[in-house]
Amino acid sequence: MENSGISKNGGIPEGGGVPESGGVPATCSGTSSSGTSRGARALVIAVAVAALLAAVHSVVGQLSAPEVYGADDSEIAVSAGDRFSVKVADDPAGDPSDGYRWIIAEPRPDPAVLKAAGRREVPGGPLPSGTGRERYLDFETVHPGRTDLRLLRCRICSADAADEPGARTLNFRIRVD
Repeated sequence: MENSGISKNGGIPEGGGVPESGGVPATCSGTSSSGTSRGARALVIAVAVAALLAAVHSVVGQLSAPEVYGADDSEIAVSAGDRFSVKVADDPAGDPSDGYRWIIAEPRPDPAVLKAAGRREVPGGPLPSGTGRERYLDFETVHPGRTDLRLLRCRICSADAADEPGARTLNFRIRVD
């Protein structure tokens, strides 16, 4: 027989016929191996993009997280609009539920330069002996200037709280550029 374009199997080209399973030819099913791999590739790309966005968000969050200062940082220099925290520890010898707390003492900082933005405590279970729980007092700078920040650890926190037994004070000079 001459090559008339008709194959021996009744006009169905070699390799393009009905699969032995009796299903639709692979090129017509919509679930071809190339279609499946396209879908898998799209899923992998979507997951990779989501992971990349999560990583970028984490890095940006760490880079823009408030600066944390400790009790030894008596001079704090920040820019207007910045947020920062002062880390204070409860007395290691004291009981965390002993009633003492940290407050912003008088004279209060100039509100045109600095404002309180909250407080938080490091969560956790039982503390090792001889350690105190860490607390963070958060602040936000408003406008350029200088002001003093005085923190007081007191139980009753009345007008003469600085004189009560167990009271502690921390003083900071804040410069906002």
